[in-house]
Order: sequence, then structure tokens, then C-alpha cells
Amino acid sequence: MRTARFFGPAALLLAGASSAVCVPALKAQEQPKPVYPPVHTTPYKVGNFEVALRSDTQTLARLSPVAEPAFSFVPTAREPERAGDGYNHIGDLNLRVRTPGGEWRDFASAHARKPIRLLPAGGKVLAAADISASMGVDAPVRVERRWVNEAGLLGLRFRITNSSKQPLEIGALGMPMVFDNVISDRNLDQAHAEASFVDPYIGRDAGYLQVTRLNGQGPALLVLPEKGSPLEAYAPLKNPREAKESIFTDKSPRGQTSEGFYDWTVHSIGYADREWKDAGEQWNAPTGRTLAPGQTIEVGVRMTQTPSIRGIEDTLIASKRPVAVGIPGYVVPADQNATLFVKAPSAIRKIESFPAGAVEATPAGSQKGWAKLNVRGKQWGQARLTLTYTDGQVQTVSYFVTKPLEQTMADLGRFSTTKQWYEGKGDPFGRSPAILTYDNELRKIVDQDPRVWVAGMSDEGGGGSWVAAMMKQLDNPEAGEVARLERMVTETVVGNLQVADGPQAGAVKKSLFYYDPVKFPNFYKDPDKWKSWTSWKEKDANDLGRAYNYPHVAIGHWVLYRTARNHPGMVKTHDWRWYLDKAYITTVAMMRDAPYYAEFGLMEGDVFVDILKDLKREGLTAEATEMERLMKKRADHWRTLKFPFGSEMPWDSTGQPEVYAWMRYFDYQPQADVTREVILGYDPTIPSWGYNGNARRYWDFLYGGKYSRIERQIHHYGSALNAVPLFDAYRQNPKDLHLLRVAYGGLMGGITNIDQAGFSSAAFHAWPDMMKWDPLSGDYGMGFYGHALTAATYLVNDPTFGWLGFGGDVTMGKDGVQIQPKDGARSRVFVAPAGAWITLDAGKIANLVYTPVNGAIMLMLDPATATTPIARLRIETTLPGAKALTPSTGTLERGGYTIPLGNAPTFVKLSPN
Repeated sequence: MRTARFFGPAALLLAGASSAVCVPALKAQEQPKPVYPPVHTTPYKVGNFEVALRSDTQTLARLSPVAEPAFSFVPTAREPERAGDGYNHIGDLNLRVRTPGGEWRDFASAHARKPIRLLPAGGKVLAAADISASMGVDAPVRVERRWVNEAGLLGLRFRITNSSKQPLEIGALGMPMVFDNVISDRNLDQAHAEASFVDPYIGRDAGYLQVTRLNGQGPALLVLPEKGSPLEAYAPLKNPREAKESIFTDKSPRGQTSEGFYDWTVHSIGYADREWKDAGEQWNAPTGRTLAPGQTIEVGVRMTQTPSIRGIEDTLIASKRPVAVGIPGYVVPADQNATLFVKAPSAIRKIESFPAGAVEATPAGSQKGWAKLNVRGKQWGQARLTLTYTDGQVQTVSYFVTKPLEQTMADLGRFSTTKQWYEGKGDPFGRSPAILTYDNELRKIVDQDPRVWVAGMSDEGGGGSWVAAMMKQLDNPEAGEVARLERMVTETVVGNLQVADGPQAGAVKKSLFYYDPVKFPNFYKDPDKWKSWTSWKEKDANDLGRAYNYPHVAIGHWVLYRTARNHPGMVKTHDWRWYLDKAYITTVAMMRDAPYYAEFGLMEGDVFVDILKDLKREGLTAEATEMERLMKKRADHWRTLKFPFGSEMPWDSTGQPEVYAWMRYFDYQPQADVTREVILGYDPTIPSWGYNGNARRYWDFLYGGKYSRIERQIHHYGSALNAVPLFDAYRQNPKDLHLLRVAYGGLMGGITNIDQAGFSSAAFHAWPDMMKWDPLSGDYGMGFYGHALTAATYLVNDPTFGWLGFGGDVTMGKDGVQIQPKDGARSRVFVAPAGAWITLDAGKIANLVYTPVNGAIMLMLDPATATTPIARLRIETTLPGAKALTPSTGTLERGGYTIPLGNAPTFVKLSPN
């Protein structure tokens, strides 16, 4: 159970969706906790670790940094409650085997424990045991386990022997990796101080786990493979009632306060034959191996500390592991060049792509000790690059190839405003015209769902689709799409979803759709499904108190304001002032009618910063002053908290961007720095399109997905949202390339959700029994907000990797360094050596040339169009002491430069003062 307050659609888990149902904290505290007998352990010191093994099972009970013995990477404090059968620990083993022609059989040391037989220890062996009895009385294997001190690193090794008289095929071999990711019974301060998250690089011999603390501080923990122990898959240990065919389970409750635990999976062909047979393509090709009678194999891992999250790759290199760094990441639009830098103990012998030809990787020499590969995407979708080294090690890097981003933006806008357009159906709930959630499996709009918000245009699960359609217009407006969106806002949002006038003007309802079988008999399908709290009645749907809904509506007004202001003739129903006023009124209404949730950072809440800035630019002083006063109250409250990231959830990864934005706006830099580091604690950079920049989220399939289960989500909306503050932090400190790499991973990760037709999925199901995009569009739009807001090209000169382009192709010329933007906006460029942040409210950047010797920048802007006759240019210098840049043409207006565009490209030179 949790200790934080939260209510609303995220207050309880859906019935049947998890093994644990969260209840309000007071009720949790009223329930007496069971008293468990103590667990006896034996302590050891290994290098920088304080280690303790349980005396009865010899499994890992403590793993603490010597410098901080009160902290443990494993759930030490929960050891008594997790001591019984069915609870996994590091040191357990899972095996699936069969004889030739036989059925797969499962054996798990945690399932029904038996006394272990101690084996001699000494030298570097700390403790050893024969654990065969715990594998099961009829297990055809003998298993010996050894804990070793490997030159100051903690090693875990298993020796597995075929003790039968027949060949034995191993179809699944997993070592449970149980780290303290449990937030239950902890407040936010405790969770940030005590808990850790685990991210896998599922890269075979180069694979590893990184265990990072919620506060983002070091040391972090790395789990590395021993020889012959590739991280082939990362299999979840489901709860017993969830796993119908296996005993590879764990009895610890999984829910919003605990993601659960996983196996380091060395072989997985047995899963592919059974649980994963209907899944999508795995990260690696599943393998198995056959042991002759009496044959023995050894597998294992070793653990090492790294001083900081930013130091992970350096620690891997020092540990002689193959390391890959993708620039700009592992999502590759088909029209962009990418690079993979590789440092490994031996040379690359072979490079392969799966599917064949999907990704081209061509050797391009070396760069300061790193092998350089030029990478080009050739086939849309997932692709696996396999590097085989001369020492026999195999590394896989997971890529995703997309369409050119200009096409992807067009696809999203077209699909959302046509396939998801809902109109003329005599809707009794007032949802017409609208853009509603879409089921890509059924190829139809979701106009009803027992989770009423999914069909109700509000909350994240129902507002996501129209927010995505709206944000697409910020940099890529299309007249037909804008016309439909303006109708939706003026005819449906204002007056139906949002109170139009009166004392509650601007307030936003929780849902336009609700459950009332008396008022609407025979309307609701599958009546047995409308029994839980999620089927709100009209009174609940009309509740105005959920602040999370207000940014969605504010975005609708703000984007139409920006479009009307910068693209003449596109917005027709009202002028720009009307929409900006509505955005302001929405903000005031949130603080008036939804004050409780407004205490928290809100997903997309940083839109309020842009609204405030635009009020100031337009000279609306009274409105700007009042809004700034209201927002400062929130910021001043957050400033008093150690970790100001409360939410309706017990822990969340979506309020941090708004908290960071206001800390920066009000110059509360220490709190902004804390927020930045916390984000890095749950947002990794890993050589995989799925996990690179993938901000942790594992419960929102319950609320916005079709397949409702607690499961690590890949590129849920947190990925792109958390990129927003990381980009800002990088622009303040361009030497910290780690920030840019994580940010770009999240920015581009959110593009993989968009399929070739333009449908946008809520997230990808990471569990290997699915490995597919969820069929509902759900809450995708909250992430696309982050993408559209920050889509940009970055020109970087890194001391190790040289000149790099994130979002554009770099070429060296006689006039300087040239970059051609190919990001999804082409309206923002950051020139890192100059600290120059160049943005356009209107217009497109076709090319940029930077001259390092004098700091001059030449922009080439696209020709005028009917709706973009002028460019609106803003220039900011982010580095202390950097010279301001002045354009060669343009009239200063509203804090930016208005530049007329012609029939040919327009050239603008930016010169240092």
C-alpha cells in the first residue's frame, strides 16, 4: 500500500488488472502490518560493497555502498516479509528444460525452498552451496552456486550439470534480478532516498543492467555478464495468478507502487515456444543449448559501482565491456544520417542487419579510439544491428527506422483529423465535432469505454488524440486540419468540455462521456463491464477539480492563438486575442476550481510558461501579472520541498517538467538542478530505440491502453515530456552531452509510436510476451506535446566525437560547418559552441552555416507561402559571457524579428555584437 494521497481516475487500479489494489493512505495505515520473524545473515566486504547473504538460503540480502551502509540496492528492509517460498532473490535460478521429443519442464529455486548443501569456500569464493534440492526433487540437473570476490567486484556464478542419462535441452535460463524498486509504504522523500530503478540493455554479450537511485545521485550499480551469460532477454517474474504456464513467478505484489522483478535471461527459446509464440519480434533471436549427460556449463554476473549515472559508459569501458554510442540515437528517419561509435576490447569482425538490409552500417574509420560506423535506415520499423567481435563476443543494437519526419508529421495530422474525426452522429454527450480515441486493432473510433474518460475527450486517456492533432499545428499547420480543430474548440470544447461563462468560466470537466443506463437505455455495450469506479456517473464526469485536464484545453487555445498570430488567414472563427484570452482564463480557472491537484507539477503544464510569456509579449500586463502571481504561489511551495514531484500517483515521472520550468522561470536554479538529476535517475541512455530516453512508466496501460496490465511501457508520454527540461538544461551547459543524448532519445522515441498510416499508439508493450504497440491512441498526445514543443536541430562540437548533428546532417565546408535541419519542425536550431538558441514562430530553416573563427551564423529560410509570408525570429544566447547575435535584416516586434519572405530562399546573417 502507498502513503501518498491520490484520487481521480488514477486512484485505484482497475479491478483484475493487478495483484494489488491501492487504497487511500489512511485506510492503509489503519490495517495492522503482519509481524515476520527476523532473517539471519552473514556479512562480507567486497571492494566498495557491504554485502550480506542469508544464512539459510545464501541469497543476497544486502548490497550497500561502503560509503553509505544505510542504503541498499536490494530490498533489505523487506527481507523478513519476502523470506518464504515464492519470493525471488538475487542468487536464485530459473530453468526450463526438456529431453529430446519431450515437453518443457520448469524448475525454480525460489518456488519451494529446501535446505542447501554448503560447499567449501576460500580464496576469492565467499560462499558456495549446492542448491539442487531447491530446484525440485525430480530436477535433472545439479546446480552449484558461488559468490565470489572478483578483484573487488561481487560475482555470482552458477555451475549447471546435466545429471540425467539423456541429452537435456535448456530452453530458458534466468537469474532473478531483485532490486529495491518498491515504493510501497514510502513517502516521496523516502522513495527518492531509498529506492532504485533498473533499466536493461538487452544487448547479448554487451548487455548490462543499470540500477539507478530515484534521486539521480551516485553511486549507481552495474550488473555485467560473465562469459557465456548474454543478456538475451529480460523476462518479467509475473505474479502466480498471472502466469498460467510457469512457476517462474514472484509473490510480491505488483502495482502502481511496485513494477515487479525480472530475470536476466540467458536462453529464451523455451519462452518463444510457449508464452511468447504470439509476440512481436524480440530484442534478440531466442536461443537454447543442449547438454550431453554429465556436461557442465557456467553462467553468472558480476556487480560493480559507477560513481554517477553520467559515468556508466566510462565504467563499462574500464570493465572491458563493448560500448556503443549512437548519435543522435537509435531512432533513424530514412532521410537522415546517423553514426554509431563503438569502443570494445577487440575489433569488429562482422556487421549484420536484421531484417537484412533494414539498417546499413558502414565502417568509417576511427575517432579518438572509437570505431566509427555510418548508419542509414532503409526499411521502416524495428531493426537489429549485430556486431560480432574478433574475440567471439556478440553485441546487438536495436534501431527503429521512421519515415522522414516531415512525412510523419503530415501522417499524424491527416490521420487524427480524418480517421479520428467524430461528427454528425447525434451524440447525446455533446462530443460532436471531436477527435476521439482510436482502436487501431478494430480500425474504429472508441465512442464508449467503461473507463469513461477514454471516450470522453478529457483526462489523458481521452484527450490525447486531439492534443496531438493540435500540437502538430504548432510548427506544421495545415489549413484543412486547422479548420476542423477550430470547429472542435469553438463548438465542443468551449461550452461543453469547458464552462463557457459565469462564475466557473474556463473550468474543465473530467469527461464529456459518462455512464447512465437510465437516461440512455440500450446504449452501453457489454453491460457486465460497467461495474467499477471507472464508469463515472454524470456528476463525477462533470467534476471540475482535476487540474491535469486544464493544460490539455489550454494547449488547444494557445496553439490556435499562435497559428492566428503567425499564419494569416488560417484561423477564421475568432482572432488571436480571443484564443489567448481563453488560454489565460483556463489557467485562472485551474487555480480557482482545481487547487488541490494544482499543487503538483502537471503533464504539459509547461504550456503555462509559454502562455505567460505570450501575454507579456502582447502587452497584456494585467493578465500577465495575475498569472505570474498565481504561478509563483505554486513555485514557492515547490521550492520548500526536497523532492517536489507529488502527483495523484504514489510516484510519477510527469510532473517534473513543469516543476523544472517554473524553477527556471523564477530563477530557483538549485531546485531546477535537483529536478534535472531526478529525471536522469529514471530516464536512461541505452543502445536501444526502446530504452534510450524512455522515462519510466509502468501503470498507464490501465488507464489509456487496450491491454490493461502493470508493465514497463516503452515511450509512453513521459519520454518526450521529460526531454523538454533536459534540452533546456543542455542549452545552459552544452558540455554535458549526456543531457542531450537522453533528451534526443526521448524526443525521437515518441515518434516510433506513429505508424506508417499516421495512427499514434499510447505506448509499446515491453514484456516479451507481447512486444507490440497498444492498439489504442489513448494518452499519446501528451508526449507529442513534448515532441512538438522541443523539436529542434542541435549542432555540437564534442571533444571526443567531433562535429555532430542531432536532427540534421552535418557537412564541413570552406565557409564553416553546415547543418541541414531535418527535425519535425525545422524552426529551432541550437549552435552549441556559440550558445545560440535560434527559434522561429513562423517560417522554416532550410540550412545553417556556422563559422567558428568569428562566431557568425548564416541562416537560409524557406520561401514564403500563402499562410507564412513572414518569418518571426527569436535569438537567445545561453552561455555566460557569450556575445549576443544580431540579424542582418528584420524589424524588432514582440521580442523577436519580423522578416519578410520572398519567392526564393531568404538569407539572414547573425553576427556577434
